[in-house]
Amino acid sequence: MWIKLGAALLMLLSLNAIAVPTDNIANMLKQQEQAWNRGDIEGYMAGYWQDDKLRFISNGKARYGWQTTLDAYRKNYPDKAAMGQLNFKIEEIKMLSNYAALVTGHWQLLRAKDSPSGMFTLLVERIDDNWVITHDHSSD
Repeated sequence: MWIKLGAALLMLLSLNAIAVPTDNIANMLKQQEQAWNRGDIEGYMAGYWQDDKLRFISNGKARYGWQTTLDAYRKNYPDKAAMGQLNFKIEEIKMLSNYAALVTGHWQLLRAKDSPSGMFTLLVERIDDNWVITHDHSSD
């Protein structure tokens, strides 16, 4: 009896050690935040789907494609001062399936002259065993 109880307890403990998709998604966003704060736009872009079908909507405009999005970031944030310090606050990660999630939250840039902020809604999908942003709608 004690052996069965011990085995069951060990199985429960090992299940708790397995990362759930929401943890993996939150970690990917944390890695993006850290890359941005190092001034590493390419590292930040690692969180996005590297495909022409990536959708990015901001300031009333839609942008398509990973390279187009990277080019826009490079243009709008030419140096570390322009990038500032990024802070994400995740409100919710809602799993839509085993391979897709809807993430909502707030973003804020802290810079010497200003601190713009807004909200985001992300469609995050598991592609090639990685969680990546396939659709980003960010607003001020």
